[in-house]
Amino acid sequence: MSEPHFVTEELVAHWTGRPPSTIRRWGAEGRITRYEEHGLRKNGVRYNLMEIDPATHDEDGNVIPTPAPPLPGRVRIDNAA
Repeated sequence: MSEPHFVTEELVAHWTGRPPSTIRRWGAEGRITRYEEHGLRKNGVRYNLMEIDPATHDEDGNVIPTPAPPLPGRVRIDNAA
């Protein structure tokens, strides 16, 4: 596994093509790991960029946001009948 790269919510939002509120929700739900830096109030939470997939782009350069990571303890069923 790659070295961890701890970054702010804003950088993760840019990386994933998602709004910062989605990143906060994913952290609260346990979809991604939150790392708290003690002594910092507002911006004390960091995320490991290496555990989150980046957004992609289509042929016109439009951002295709990262799909939501799975909820912990649940299995995602795609294309269920």
